Amino acid sequence: MYVSHLSLHDFRSYQSVEVPLEAGVTAFVGRNGQGKTNLVEAIDYLSRLQSHRVATDAPLVRAGADQAVVRAAVVRDGRTATLEVEINAGRANKARINRSPLPRTRDLVGVVRTVVFSPEDLTLVKGDPSDRRRFLDDLMILRSPRLAGVRSDYDRVLKQRNSLLKTAGLARGSAREGALATLAVWDEHLATIGAEILAQRLSLVEALKPYVGKAYETVARGASRDDAEITYRSVVEVVEPVETTPPVETLRQTILSELARRQKDELDRGISLVGPHRDDLLLHLGHGAGAERLPVKGYASHGESWSFALALRLAAYDLLRADGDDPILILDDVFAELDSQRRVQLAELVADAEQVLVTAAVPEDVPAALAGARYHVTAGEVTRDE
Repeated sequence: MYVSHLSLHDFRSYQSVEVPLEAGVTAFVGRNGQGKTNLVEAIDYLSRLQSHRVATDAPLVRAGADQAVVRAAVVRDGRTATLEVEINAGRANKARINRSPLPRTRDLVGVVRTVVFSPEDLTLVKGDPSDRRRFLDDLMILRSPRLAGVRSDYDRVLKQRNSLLKTAGLARGSAREGALATLAVWDEHLATIGAEILAQRLSLVEALKPYVGKAYETVARGASRDDAEITYRSVVEVVEPVETTPPVETLRQTILSELARRQKDELDRGISLVGPHRDDLLLHLGHGAGAERLPVKGYASHGESWSFALALRLAAYDLLRADGDDPILILDDVFAELDSQRRVQLAELVADAEQVLVTAAVPEDVPAALAGARYHVTAGEVTRDE
């Protein structure tokens, strides 16, 4: 699978641009602020309907425009399909495949799959648990796009339940009794949807573990695949090690029990304290089999942290690849952040991907192993080297 043509209209800094692409490696070279990252961001947006740079869609629409359009021709098994998303400022977005409208915009998720490496990846290691939860959920949805609806439903239930907790915490008498009765209904919703997300995450972490160890061994000098370890930490009790994911119904009952136990705390604080929105992906490093495992955050060096972040992205890529199609690899200004050895190692690892899109500030930042088509991006003008 690869993108053979990209069209942007009023997306970010581009009023209009057409970029022919091909399988293999394509590098976009230009100084910061010229628009090179906007190109690969658009392709990633088609995959996930989210940006790897900003949390909302508003910045994606060019200043002064009402909507942005991202359109790409995608080749899979020799057949070409046109994917399109219309990003509307303040209104619902719309999606099309081969010009035919999709019933729901999220039906576009996962039709084309991407894995993005970027300087922001260090937040996977040093950032908040929400960064690691997002990493898991994005990968989970790319593997099973229907889960985009499940996650959306969970976010909606969580928002409603938090609002009710604030109301119930202040209510008295019959009003409080009514609020608590309504809360019981939302507890059921949160436990039912949350159990499915929890089960999917647990299964995903188990699938990722061997790939993370292998990737870390490859990108970290002198490391072994036993050095890097990931585990899932839930606010509800899950038997570990998780050799097989607990049944969803078991997880649902566990969440309900914990909700009942923490109800007073939740009412006092006015927020939901139980559910997969409070969980974390734990990252640990050792030095050889049997060595003491220490949390990467707070103990790892800068180089080790970068190696772990790269290992997580490489593991995601390898897992998606094992599922079937090669995902499109996007290396967004990542080589400038790496030392020379890690540059070479990463480039050699991904060079055989079906399609690799690279952004770099200067030509020297693109490793020799990633020789291929090259575009120069200057003030929104995209020009291919002859």
